[in-house]
Amino acid sequence: MNLIRNIAFPFVPVYYAVSSLRNTLYDLGIKKSTSYNFPIICVGNLSVGGTGKTPMIEYLINLLKDDYKVATLSRGYKRKTKGFQLADAFSSAESLGDEPFQFYNKFKKDVFVSVDANRTNGIEQLLLLENSPEVILLDDAFQHRKVKAGLNILLTTYANPYVSDYVLPTGNLREPRSGAKRANIIVVTKCPETISVIEKQSFLEKISPTKNQHVFFSSISYSEDVVSEENKKSINALTNFTLVTGIANAKPLVNFLKNKNLQFEHLNFKDHHEFSEQDISVLETKEFIVTTEKDFMRLKQYNTLKAKLFYLTITVTIDDSVMFDRLIKTFVTS
Repeated sequence: MNLIRNIAFPFVPVYYAVSSLRNTLYDLGIKKSTSYNFPIICVGNLSVGGTGKTPMIEYLINLLKDDYKVATLSRGYKRKTKGFQLADAFSSAESLGDEPFQFYNKFKKDVFVSVDANRTNGIEQLLLLENSPEVILLDDAFQHRKVKAGLNILLTTYANPYVSDYVLPTGNLREPRSGAKRANIIVVTKCPETISVIEKQSFLEKISPTKNQHVFFSSISYSEDVVSEENKKSINALTNFTLVTGIANAKPLVNFLKNKNLQFEHLNFKDHHEFSEQDISVLETKEFIVTTEKDFMRLKQYNTLKAKLFYLTITVTIDDSVMFDRLIKTFVTS
């Protein structure tokens, strides 16, 4: 893969020019963005791959759901349906996509969970609902500039910041680094839990935020238990299990488990992997399976796996959560 990306380097200027031109047309108003008179918060990134958008959306849901009618609107990556879909009791990972289905399973009636590749149409459909939402969270929509969000939250990982990356196809950036200027808030995700003030300052010098941008540092922590739909087990009591991952970067999870001196085999699939009949046949031979919450949403439909299928939850911690929460709530109420 690295060889192919290096070979593709001559195409980088072409991708850069096209994506820059597109942004310029939106900046000049030649291409139109639709604004709305109620709070819309966009959570996204400049790069492909896992920067922690799903945990951030869940953080915002938890922050706002008790005071506002909240909706999430996602593209619904790799779903089997088309157009606008609103989650209900008959929904599945196939009809919504794994991450929106995770939102629905976790929050049920607390939020509207919807998907539509056309975010403008998705917003219009949400507004037609009885008891329509007061706040909409756009999931992975930083490049979807047909909608002008009132607040843009940009995520970048501590290990692979956008300032050290290149645009596709050689790098992982969907657009040039200059796109970060559209962000109101930048959250550096997946930081070491022990990150120091000096390390934060060094990172800030790398990304050089504008004076109007707020930067926060966040880390993830893993639960001490694995859970299924009906049971819970202490992670320290597990022996010789199978870890199944279909996420962008499984390394932090693997390291967490190894640091606990747990014995396990790791079946590592690509992000948003669609499990085949052959995959399920292999998993049926395993005695105990631990997976991520996102992968659990795709696997729990298989009755042959239910008794042995568990997932490990994560919690997001933001370094100055008081300030972060205040910024979000101030925007929503303004």
